[in-house]
Amino acid sequence: MSGNWIEVCATDDIDEEDVIRFDHGGKTFAVYRSPDNQFFATDGLCTHERIHLADGLVMDDIIECPKHNGRFSYKTGEAKGAPVCVDLKTYPVKVEGGAVFIAV
Repeated sequence: MSGNWIEVCATDDIDEEDVIRFDHGGKTFAVYRSPDNQFFATDGLCTHERIHLADGLVMDDIIECPKHNGRFSYKTGEAKGAPVCVDLKTYPVKVEGGAVFIAV
């Protein structure tokens, strides 16, 4: 895992099966907590119309865009449902001392 580790939030700041928005260095990220208590990070804007994914709905390992209901796997970034066809970039995540970090 390369990159600079940036602290995003406390683990308790994200509910299970939910997402938060995190802005850093002029970029927007989405940070997720899965139903099995793992954390993931992707680009924060939908690849279809650049809408904030943190306003979307998380179900299992899927984030659904709030504008046109395109779906992505937040674990892999893979586009899973029309109208999205371009995958999201994903980022390494680690948890230390009750805090969530992403490598950017």
